[in-house]
Amino acid sequence: MKLAVRCAAVLVLLLAALPPVEAAEVLNGVKSRGQLRCGVSEDVPGFSERDANGYWRGLQVDFCRAVAAAVLNDPERVEFVPLQASARFPALQTRRIDLLLANTTWTLTREAVLRVRFPGILFYDGQGFMVTAAARIATLADLDGATICVEKGTTHQRTLEAYFKAKGRSVKPLLMASAQKTAAAFFAGQCQAYTADAGELAAMRLRAPGDSGSFVILPERISREPLSPVVWSGDPEWATVIRWVLNILILGEEYGVTRDRLDEEIKENRNPLLRQDPYEGKIIAQALGIEPQWGIRALRAVGNYAEIYERNVGPNSPLKIERGLNRLWTNGGLHYSPPID
Repeated sequence: MKLAVRCAAVLVLLLAALPPVEAAEVLNGVKSRGQLRCGVSEDVPGFSERDANGYWRGLQVDFCRAVAAAVLNDPERVEFVPLQASARFPALQTRRIDLLLANTTWTLTREAVLRVRFPGILFYDGQGFMVTAAARIATLADLDGATICVEKGTTHQRTLEAYFKAKGRSVKPLLMASAQKTAAAFFAGQCQAYTADAGELAAMRLRAPGDSGSFVILPERISREPLSPVVWSGDPEWATVIRWVLNILILGEEYGVTRDRLDEEIKENRNPLLRQDPYEGKIIAQALGIEPQWGIRALRAVGNYAEIYERNVGPNSPLKIERGLNRLWTNGGLHYSPPID
């Protein structure tokens, strides 16, 4: 943790010469530019990747498109900027991007020292480990003394070392520059295990040479990894917009508003989420600094949270990740939105 604080402090000093952000500067910049610049992970299946036609897809990508639909009335007005973990915060701090989605964990150090804000949790995850099935490694205790592949610039390195030290064991981290290089090193046999967010492990296992069933993700988790969109702290108006785009996607699931039935629900005018007084909706939109019906545009673009989850990482995707903590609070999960009223 001390190393993380020192690194963050150095970054703040390096960025001290940047001009301060004025109120609503990021939001106004997005609107005047007519494009959202969204930082995403580099080629992680289910979260952020290009398909065979070069079209971006994934959980992070869909959220960026929901924001673009809400703010710019067009989900395609997004420039996707793939970033390695070590480049994420510099890209945000130097205004290269407006919004960061690259599987980034919400931590006190990042929020307090880097002067960024985490508007809400998009995906609940935890740090896990992938091993070869042939190695017959059943628990983390079996990794004592092992070489572990881990991506540098993430929280995973220090969590890895702290966990094994607390257990009276040791490991040898093999630091790699990106998720792709970390996975490649593991698949090449340079380490006995690969540690990252469990969602990332499931994604990269799809890229395994030969049979992906030859690799096993151990059930143990050594951390909580609440993955959140990230914005620069100098523009609270922008942070509020991002927070409520996320909340409207969660509320869409809670109220049963799906993309396919959205127009029908609006016409019926019975769903409490959509049955808002036009004057009240206009006042809220003006306060947010965007056009009315922003929530409807976001839901029309990508669907509710369940739809986004299921097609990208859930049962309708190759990853087939159990929702677990990513269920609504009413179904035993942690997703819970404050009320709109």
